[in-house]
Amino acid sequence: MVKHRSWLGPAAIAASLFLAMGTTPAAATTPAEAGTTAATAGCGKAPSLGNGNHTIQSGGKSRNYILKLPDNYDRNHPYRLIFGYHWWGGTANDVNSGGADGANWAYYGQQRLANNSAIFVAPQGISNGWANSNGEDVTFTDDMIKQLEAALCVETTQRFALGFSYGGGMSFALACARPNVFRAVAVYSGAQLSGCSGGTQPVAYMGLHGLGDTVLNISQGRALRDRFVKNNGCTAQNPPEPAQGSRSHIVTAYSGCKAGYPVVWAAFDGGHTPGPIDGCGCEGWQTWTAGEVWKFFSQFQGGGTPNPQPGACQVTNAVSAWNNGLTSEITITNTGTAPVQSWSLAFTLPAGQTITSGWSAGYSPTSGQVTATNAEYNPGIAAGASIRIGFQATHTGDSGEPAAYTLNGAACTVT
Repeated sequence: MVKHRSWLGPAAIAASLFLAMGTTPAAATTPAEAGTTAATAGCGKAPSLGNGNHTIQSGGKSRNYILKLPDNYDRNHPYRLIFGYHWWGGTANDVNSGGADGANWAYYGQQRLANNSAIFVAPQGISNGWANSNGEDVTFTDDMIKQLEAALCVETTQRFALGFSYGGGMSFALACARPNVFRAVAVYSGAQLSGCSGGTQPVAYMGLHGLGDTVLNISQGRALRDRFVKNNGCTAQNPPEPAQGSRSHIVTAYSGCKAGYPVVWAAFDGGHTPGPIDGCGCEGWQTWTAGEVWKFFSQFQGGGTPNPQPGACQVTNAVSAWNNGLTSEITITNTGTAPVQSWSLAFTLPAGQTITSGWSAGYSPTSGQVTATNAEYNPGIAAGASIRIGFQATHTGDSGEPAAYTLNGAACTVT
């Protein structure tokens, strides 16, 4: 994990708050609303943007970001789009690379957990910060989204933002200013440092903060949370927090929130860090925060309907094999209490297997990490219902079935 040597000190916080007070986004055409499912212009064509550094003109300035595409990117599959904002003094490269912890901590651990189900973007702040003067960083985000969605296949209801410290303040600013663009945000140890233009509309919101944070006091994180407790119509409460010295954490999901607009608060006994580890004063990619944030983000799917949570789906695969061929009959059961719309089932075929034809779903690619997506006639799976899909494949000796399956990003029980 990158050591955050340049955390905001008291003077920097005061200056950032002063700059943010008058911050309002410049007039701009915003991207398509998050509640409107649409295939972006980049769907169906070869990607015109690839992994690595990119430069874009925004507000009369040259701005930079790093792009990370899923392995075996499928031009016909609409992906989640996740923005990871760096901290004060950090860089886009720190977020993209994961620092000393490498890929395990890239994008605060979300790249690893997404398992090639998302497109990731690490924007670079001016002077390594997110003052958002006159809304220029919100406009920068708008411009990135337009460029990315013209070049790549993105699910427009699946845009997310997360960040630590100053990056958390920037993620909060986007929740305030672009509630119809972003589906959800996660704010690690943040405060109102990048402004809050608007800030009256609901957005799915997760806040994480340390009780012993001496850089941005936890009271500042609670204030950000409470704005969206109100906006999202949740029942006000003082959620439980761990005892000082316990080196533990408590996660609370608020009740009474508007459908599709949850608020989650995660308090931990620790300081100013995005990666606390229970039981010690240390930090690293093994932190519980990565899994909690991924659980929060991955509950959403196209149109705003929650995804099945882990264990809310079941998969049975009946394989019939011969010589160098096989057929696979897969039954997907929604064991949750809500319907699953615009479903996709991801799995990894054993080495040497290649799909030659299939039914009741689209399959891409035909080997390795495969995603089966719904056909026009079976876009949803009702609660308690099952659907059957299948394919024929060749093999070079291993006719076994995949070891694991995920439905819209959530792990399924295999029977």
